Amino acid sequence: MSLVQVTDLTVEFGSGAGAGAGSGVRAVDGLSFTLEAGGALALVGESGSGKSTVASALLGLHRGTGARVGGTVRVDGVDVQEASDAELRRLRGGKAAMVFQDPLSSLDPYYAVGDQIAEVYRVHTGASRRAARARAVQVLDRVGIPDAARRSRSRPHEFSGGMRQRTLIAMALACEPALLVADEPTTALDVTVQAQILDLLHTLRHETGMGLLLVTHDVGVAAESVDEILVMRGGRVVERGAVREVLGAPREAYTQELLKAVPRVDSPLAPSHGGEGDGEVVIEAVGLRREFGRGKRAVTAVDDVSLTVRRGETLGVVGESGSGKTTLGRMLVGLLEPTAGQLRHGGVEKPGGRVVPGVQMVFQDPVSSLNPRRSIGESVADPLRARGESDSFVRRRVRELLERVGLDPAHYDRYPHEFSGGQRQRVGIARALAAEPRLIVCDEPVSALDVTTQAQVTALLAELQRELGIALVFVAHDLAMVRQVSDRVAVMRQGRIVEHGPVDEVYGSPRHPYTRRLLAAVPALDPEAAARRREARRELAAA
Repeated sequence: MSLVQVTDLTVEFGSGAGAGAGSGVRAVDGLSFTLEAGGALALVGESGSGKSTVASALLGLHRGTGARVGGTVRVDGVDVQEASDAELRRLRGGKAAMVFQDPLSSLDPYYAVGDQIAEVYRVHTGASRRAARARAVQVLDRVGIPDAARRSRSRPHEFSGGMRQRTLIAMALACEPALLVADEPTTALDVTVQAQILDLLHTLRHETGMGLLLVTHDVGVAAESVDEILVMRGGRVVERGAVREVLGAPREAYTQELLKAVPRVDSPLAPSHGGEGDGEVVIEAVGLRREFGRGKRAVTAVDDVSLTVRRGETLGVVGESGSGKTTLGRMLVGLLEPTAGQLRHGGVEKPGGRVVPGVQMVFQDPVSSLNPRRSIGESVADPLRARGESDSFVRRRVRELLERVGLDPAHYDRYPHEFSGGQRQRVGIARALAAEPRLIVCDEPVSALDVTTQAQVTALLAELQRELGIALVFVAHDLAMVRQVSDRVAVMRQGRIVEHGPVDEVYGSPRHPYTRRLLAAVPALDPEAAARRREARRELAAA
């Protein structure tokens, strides 16, 4: 008997779900697949493809939500649809466990992480408090939490993002489940932490024999982790097969498009943006330093950073969380004042205390950077109204800008929640263009987007750059994406630039060990290359 057997699964949402055709939203439509014991399968697709909905159905998480679930789902011999509430409780955590994308929302902020793991173990095994605490320490140690006995008494906010995700995996392993369902487990993590989590899942699967169902929009993550891939679109199966076959010779056009959109760190040549690499200097930073806090508690986020950006070129800034790259970007725009050092815009030193005209920023999260109570047209219009332009000019110019970034000008009066993530990021770009900037700083502008939407947004930025001669500073932790869009790259670590140069030189012949470690952590689409990189990471860690 298969570990997981899904037959003709349908899931519908909406107040009219099941009341008639078209009355609800069908998120999953007639899906069937199996997963054998010890096997690893990835569900891959864009947002809205239904992959997370399928994962939730395996543990019966749609029960009581108003969703209508049809078909048959069996997990380790349990019919999820027919199981009682008590049987479902025994299934969840006991036979099958789930690791979610955001560990902060999955962990109770009030209780120590060891107590939370121990509680799960006691509920499913009836063990004593002492035995449960010992088991919690044991699994925390197994997933690589240093000094596990002491750190088990820490609360979630005292852990980094990677450590919180390891804690969730430890909680899932506590009862030795036959199946681990991981829903986008590395999406919010840096490339090096992502590699550590993927390596951990790979090791645990081979040591324990558990099955793995991985949900991801990142094809590279799938290549690193599984034996088979199931590509989803619109709630249906597009293609399924061995990872080497699907990624090496995809049969379906949609799979081919998905793979074509994936940025690759081993691209043979850096892109030509048509910029003026030896053109006029748009911005120059000299010895920038930024501290937060005072006295002994002061933290240096950026330390002695110097760089220049010229008209029409793109400078990529890469590094892990805490490297100082976002703080640097905010200083370049003028949102933060340097503690020391100078910023010169067009050869003129930036006056203290105010943002310099001609410099704009596109933020990582378009939802939080757009006012939900204002139409997107009015948000784009802000720089124009600040200049004192007339209402008729403002509306005409905003419509032109919306059209220029690929949005319908007729949507001027619509609100942010009515748009997709990629469309909201286009609104952010239109708002930046409204000020007619010479420089745009993009802070992780595509990290929250699907791979195809990422490709569309970066293509738009490159097109605008060629057309308008804008300089771009592209801040990101995705090294493959930075290679695709940049002319030069600066690698940051602990507030300093450790390597800087033309993108092909830095990626082709990295000099600094930290740069080599970052590149070794990037997922590869070729499973054999992924195995080689996994081994390279082990060697670098041991060095």
